[in-house]
Amino acid sequence: MVKGSDISRPKAHAAPLRQPIASPALPHSDRWLTAILALVVLASGAVSWQVYLRTPLAVRAESLAEIPSRIDRWRGEDLAVESDIAEMLDADFNVQRVYRHPIGGFVWLYVGYYGTERGGRPEHTPWACYPSNGWNILRKDVIELAPGSDLRANEILVEREGEKRLVHFWYQSYRREGMLGDVDQAIERLRNRVLEGRADGSLVRLSTPLDVHDNEDVARVRLKQFAESLVPHLREHWPEELAAS
Repeated sequence: MVKGSDISRPKAHAAPLRQPIASPALPHSDRWLTAILALVVLASGAVSWQVYLRTPLAVRAESLAEIPSRIDRWRGEDLAVESDIAEMLDADFNVQRVYRHPIGGFVWLYVGYYGTERGGRPEHTPWACYPSNGWNILRKDVIELAPGSDLRANEILVEREGEKRLVHFWYQSYRREGMLGDVDQAIERLRNRVLEGRADGSLVRLSTPLDVHDNEDVARVRLKQFAESLVPHLREHWPEELAAS
């Protein structure tokens, strides 16, 4: 042992007692947010249970076939939906027609209806159908079809092998038209299912060709005029959904 060394062993000390750490209290605003979220969860559960208990609905969509073949000065004739196309669309009911105007020009109409039990949502939309059939989407926009109303439409200009068409399409429920996409459709279906017990819907598509005598402005006016005349008939002949016996 080396005597007089300045190396010394530290003295042992008793470990200090640790005080329990209290959990910080939630701010007042966070407590309110937690309560609101809890209420939303409970309400969602109640709504889901209410929807689950509702009686299944039987669809009577044949009334769409009664949309007049004469709308204002337009004269329409039915066009068959090819079996492979009908299988792909998988709608509860299809209406496909061509409407001609006496001063020239024509509009193709397609309505695909999907009942509540089918989710009320189209299986295929123009966003996918045109490209899958060889059409290129040259331009897309959202337009107002009837000033001062909720009637709006997606507008796309498509082209295939030199042929161009202007297309307007929107989604519709039994109480609202002019929906443009997935979000507004989902909100509408949820609201209608809770309040009315139904959540059916349809795709409405109008298209017209652009030939050497046409430009986009002329074609757009043609589609707008036809849409304004068509919508009241869609409302009048909207399908019924009744409790299945």
